[in-house]
Amino acid sequence: MNRYNYYSLILGTLFLFVTNLALAQNPLIMEQFSADPTARVFEGKIYVYPSHDIPTPPGRGGRSNWFCMEDYHVYSSENLTDWKDHGVILSQAQVPWLGRQSYDMWAPDCVEKNGKYYFYYPTGGRIGVAVADKPYGPFKPEAQPINGVRGIDPGIIIDDDGSAYLFYSDLMCVKLKDNMLEIDSQPRQIANLPRKGLREGPFPFKRNGIYYLSYPHVQNNTERLEYATASSPMGPYEWKGVIMDESASGCWTNHHSVVEYKGQWYLFYHDKDLSPNFDKNRSIKADYLYFNEDGTIQKVIPTHRGVGISSALKEIQIDRYSEISQEGASIAFVDPNQTKNGWKTILAAQDAWIRYNKVDFGQNKLKSVSVKALSETGSTIEIRIDSIDGQLLAKVDIAKNSNLSEVKAAVSGSASGVHDLVVIHKDAKPVEIDWVKFE
Repeated sequence: MNRYNYYSLILGTLFLFVTNLALAQNPLIMEQFSADPTARVFEGKIYVYPSHDIPTPPGRGGRSNWFCMEDYHVYSSENLTDWKDHGVILSQAQVPWLGRQSYDMWAPDCVEKNGKYYFYYPTGGRIGVAVADKPYGPFKPEAQPINGVRGIDPGIIIDDDGSAYLFYSDLMCVKLKDNMLEIDSQPRQIANLPRKGLREGPFPFKRNGIYYLSYPHVQNNTERLEYATASSPMGPYEWKGVIMDESASGCWTNHHSVVEYKGQWYLFYHDKDLSPNFDKNRSIKADYLYFNEDGTIQKVIPTHRGVGISSALKEIQIDRYSEISQEGASIAFVDPNQTKNGWKTILAAQDAWIRYNKVDFGQNKLKSVSVKALSETGSTIEIRIDSIDGQLLAKVDIAKNSNLSEVKAAVSGSASGVHDLVVIHKDAKPVEIDWVKFE
């Protein structure tokens, strides 16, 4: 590499590190494919460590119709809406013990102990560890994988006494030594759980003295998320139920993690939203998770809206809706050939509507609203808060046009604090809406 290319690479990396901020609902990350999200709370933020699906390079990485991953990114957020990409934290080329580029850097995990961050990653049928002083790296991979462990999808739990336990594929479990790099017992399989079908991606966690082991399981056709509980980290575990049913999209896999952040529990998982015709290119998502009084988990129903509070002063992707009218409203890709450009809302009947919850309007008086929209015939929409009969904020006339364009209108009403945003179609002339933003 010549000097010019070297410095270009460094500057490009720094630019990515500083500026790559994504505004997200579900899926959380739009710029690239991501899967198998492990969410952790470090330094007062949520950090998500996913795997990274990529197209199979010609002649490399196994079958072209299969999973292909060569590196890992990490993302962080304080509000679950604005996600920062910290860039690549580890690639297969950096793994000293990997004999070949296997393109199988599957579901990872990361935990903190004694001020060090331990990143566990599977590749080549083994599980390696990379260590850093910060949750976003730089991570230095250990010279050898964990001896005595063969498998994929590591999941770690550190108990209250500092003891650490590694779970991995087919629901295997082993205690780790204090150095977090070696095993301190013989691996054993968790007993008493359903044996039929593939079981992988275990994620252990603890709440109110109960140990939870959650995992994807192919009971019927594709993976659903199940869980079991125990009174000690290595069991015995008792099967309790299903956290999330098989995906309606038909996505074959669904790996996940469960985390508490600022008093609320969340389920992070993945689906094929950005790749509807190929489920080996996945995208990570998040939804709220709730417990019953007895500690059992209420089933999570996937949503477009996801989690977090959106600012009214930033582009609100209303197609990631909380609720939509049964007739005359639908969602489609802005460009089916460029799915990472996201979706648009199509309102094609009078009084069709869409609702997007948890929008923060702040405390300052709103002056105008911008809508990126198109209508081949011209159309009119109303923007209200809380419900279709709620306070009117603005009436927006969309001039006749054939391309998505920004239209601005005055705000006639007022809103402060957090409200639902409702967009209502006021005539029978179809309109397509990309986003809404206030000033």
